[in-house]
Amino acid sequence: MHGLWRPRVLGAWRIPASGPLILAVNHTHNIDGPLVMGVAPRPVHFLIKQEAFVGPLGTFLTGIGQLPVDRSRPDRTAVLRALEVLRAGGVLGIFPEGTRGDGDFASLRAGLAYFAVRGAAPIVPVAVLGSAERKGRLIPALPPLRSRIDVVFGEPFEAGQDGTRRTRRALDEATERIQKRLTAHLENARRLTGRSATLE
Repeated sequence: MHGLWRPRVLGAWRIPASGPLILAVNHTHNIDGPLVMGVAPRPVHFLIKQEAFVGPLGTFLTGIGQLPVDRSRPDRTAVLRALEVLRAGGVLGIFPEGTRGDGDFASLRAGLAYFAVRGAAPIVPVAVLGSAERKGRLIPALPPLRSRIDVVFGEPFEAGQDGTRRTRRALDEATERIQKRLTAHLENARRLTGRSATLE
């Protein structure tokens, strides 16, 4: 990542040195996950669509501890593997919007709240800014080579309140609280880096 682009990492010191943790990352480009894996101070295990696990790439992703998930149905195996990461004190990476988009945390799925509450893991919001830059691309599918991409880690926070239950209503309420925190972090990251609020 450092050879192809110029990632600028801000706030990595906020990541706790040990214990279960979830990185909630906005998602505008396919390199967002690999970029966060490359700059985070702890190994990160991302939930990644199972379609990516083919051939040499699949072997590589499995070897570095990434987790395949079947997005066409509720994937109990992927859920259990993700919870095992947290129970072992590891770091789970999640794109809470579920897929690539504007990367503005406008529409969150309930999975993030579920893992945070069930895994008793704090959430660190992560804003990746600049990966969707289109101007100056030599390779259409990639951001311009040697361009600056900002990765901004926020303050850890707890998803649920004390005694939060895992009911649908409780998880929906937790998701609303999470969305506010993630959106606030994204706005702060844009101010900090001088990035615009539109898709780069």
